[in-house]
Parts: sequence; C-alpha cells; structure tokens
Amino acid sequence: MSKTYTYIIAIVGVVCVVFLIRLFFFADLSSRTVQSDVIQGILIGFGLAVATAVAYGRLNGTKTNGWVTMYGCGEPGNGMFLRAAQALVFVGPICVPAEAMYWFANADGAGRTLSGAQDYVMHFPAGQFPPNDAFWSLTMGDAKNHYVPNSLNRYNVGDRSGLVPNADGSLDIYLQHDAPAGHESNWLPAPTGNFILWLRVYIPGAAILNREYKIPPVVEVK
Repeated sequence: MSKTYTYIIAIVGVVCVVFLIRLFFFADLSSRTVQSDVIQGILIGFGLAVATAVAYGRLNGTKTNGWVTMYGCGEPGNGMFLRAAQALVFVGPICVPAEAMYWFANADGAGRTLSGAQDYVMHFPAGQFPPNDAFWSLTMGDAKNHYVPNSLNRYNVGDRSGLVPNADGSLDIYLQHDAPAGHESNWLPAPTGNFILWLRVYIPGAAILNREYKIPPVVEVK
C-alpha cells in the first residue's frame, strides 16, 4: 500500500471521528431525520472500518530491509480485523504459513522506489538462502504487478533456475533492465519504469516460521 493511500485513509478516519464528535455533542437534534442519520451512519461506519483495518494491518505487518510480509495469514481462527488488514495492506497470496510465506518489495533497502532506471543486486551470503523443504523463487512485476516482457521470457528466478553462485558460495541476483555482462544466468529483467518483487518460500523452514530469518535487501548498484 502506498504512503499516499495510507495518508488518505488516515484523513478519512480523522474526519469520521470529528464528525461523530460533532454529531453527538454539538448537533442540533431538532434538525436530524431518520434518513439522514442512516446515510451518515453508513458513510461513517464504512470510513471507520477501512481506517481501522489499515491501522491494524500497519501494526501487524512486518517490514525488514524493504521487504513486507504479514505473519499468520491463512491461519484458522483469524479474526475479521486481521483478514481485512491482510486484504488492504498485504495484497498477496494467502495460505497457511507452514505451506508458504510471501514477501513483497517496491523499494530498495534504503527506502527508494524500485525503478528500471537503476541497477540493483540482491546478495545472499553463503548458507543464508531462504530455508525451506521445497523451493524458493523471486518474481518480478511491473508497477501494476504484471509480468515484465523480456527477450529471455524469464519472469522469476530461484533455487531451481540454474543460478550461478560466487566462488565463496554466496549468490548475487541482478535486477536491472539491461543484461549484466557476464551474469546473464543470474539476471531478472526489469521494466524501464517502476517495479515490484515477490519472494516466495514454499514449505518454509523453522527460522522463517519463528520470524528469525531476514530477507537480504535489494541494493542499488552505484
């Protein structure tokens, strides 16, 4: 969710609260009608519901190194506030965490919006790949979350796509519009404009489920 949208929702919530205070404590009761009260109640209720869900989502969402996720998605017994927050704040696949976990990023580790006008690298130190009992993948999407057409027809990379590790066992994934010379095997093509990333880990390991594993940041190449 963009900061602009969050600000708008915050303003809606404040306006609703101010309106309620004015309605209950300062309104002229003689001028109120059942019809106007019903309409106002629906509008205020909707505004407060959306604002509450966004605020709850912000409190329950986790952002580390520019990556955003929500733990507990898809678990039985989730309350309506958490489900609403997931729908508004973490618009992604929802399933039981033991089956899969998802992270998305639309900004690099320094908080700058990801753009194909820049070159980036995502560095996994040796032995610090996403722990799992199935596989993991990194998917590229444009600003509207659509696949990015490219000459390789490559839309994601992962532990099953032939990535070439460095001599020390670490791994670099290159995120840019033009092919990185000598590193095409580890290239995930980006559009010319803004883009987003999704990291998916299937049958995640204990370090992920226990919230101990940290996804490496996307770093702009100077």
